[in-house]
Amino acid sequence: MTAQDIENAVKAELRRIAPDIDPAEVVPERSLREQYDLDSIDFLNLMAALGKRFGLPMPEEDYPRLATISAIVAYIAEKSDQPR
Repeated sequence: MTAQDIENAVKAELRRIAPDIDPAEVVPERSLREQYDLDSIDFLNLMAALGKRFGLPMPEEDYPRLATISAIVAYIAEKSDQPR
């Protein structure tokens, strides 16, 4: 899976959780909470959806480093390459 595939999947999940967000307008390096005023419940739902979609554990202690689309993509790519 490429970084672009992961980014597309993250944007699809984001769109499902927050339908008013236009994925084409997301700035990958900017905080999702700043861009879209995501509340903590939306963020938790996004992390749960991504964990399920990619079959990866997304522990709460990792959430602070997952503030942007770019960070989420890098995290999923890193975790996907590790043996489970």
